[in-house]
Amino acid sequence: MTVAIRVVPCLDVDAGRVVKGVNFENLRDAGDPVELARRYDAETADEVTFLDVSASTDGRATTLEMVSRTAEQVFVPLTVGGGVRSTQDVDALLRAGADKVGVNTAAIARPELIAEIAARYGSQVLVLSVDARRTREGVTTPSGFEVTTHGGRRGTGLDAIEWVRRAEELGVGEVLLNSIDADGTTSGFDLEMITRVRSEVSVPLIASGGAGTVEHFVDAARAGADALLAASVFHFGALSVGQVKAALREAGFPVR
Repeated sequence: MTVAIRVVPCLDVDAGRVVKGVNFENLRDAGDPVELARRYDAETADEVTFLDVSASTDGRATTLEMVSRTAEQVFVPLTVGGGVRSTQDVDALLRAGADKVGVNTAAIARPELIAEIAARYGSQVLVLSVDARRTREGVTTPSGFEVTTHGGRRGTGLDAIEWVRRAEELGVGEVLLNSIDADGTTSGFDLEMITRVRSEVSVPLIASGGAGTVEHFVDAARAGADALLAASVFHFGALSVGQVKAALREAGFPVR
């Protein structure tokens, strides 16, 4: 059976508001997260992803309240990430109404966290969020792609392909691959990065960073992405979820 390509709007949330910038800088307000999630639910989005970009202690409380308000009104699966450091954090988010939880920085610091979450809640709830970029001068990795933290501001020296492969072995259920170089530029997904990661792992791959036209979504699906995530093109009305699905359907991809 061929699995349908998923179209996933992403809400980057800071202090209870959705924000969006270019390469994680010059953030502008994009609206109320619950209202936007409701709109995407009506537009037949397959999932909605919340990323708490500040992920501070008070931000976590804000996120829990926002997730529970959204879960009451929206019927598509919710993935929530940002500041998840323990199985207790996962438990709190799942109880608030999240269907899946994303891990990033804490898993880089302590990869065993992936195995602990997968053992307790199952791989199906666990998404590895990877903010990757092409290596800069003075940094080399086997693949030419480096994992970053703090919205792309800090390099780790960790090879992105090797990290994703290891995370799959530890039990992660999906990979959200975000191109830091392309993020917010609307100039297209990093197709080489998608292709390279797809050839190395078998878990579902969510492509993120750079969507600007319906053709970009089709190109990413052709490169091997199972799900296509975008923010600014949806938030500011350049494209609708329906337009993206229509283009995918026309290109021969199954969509829901």
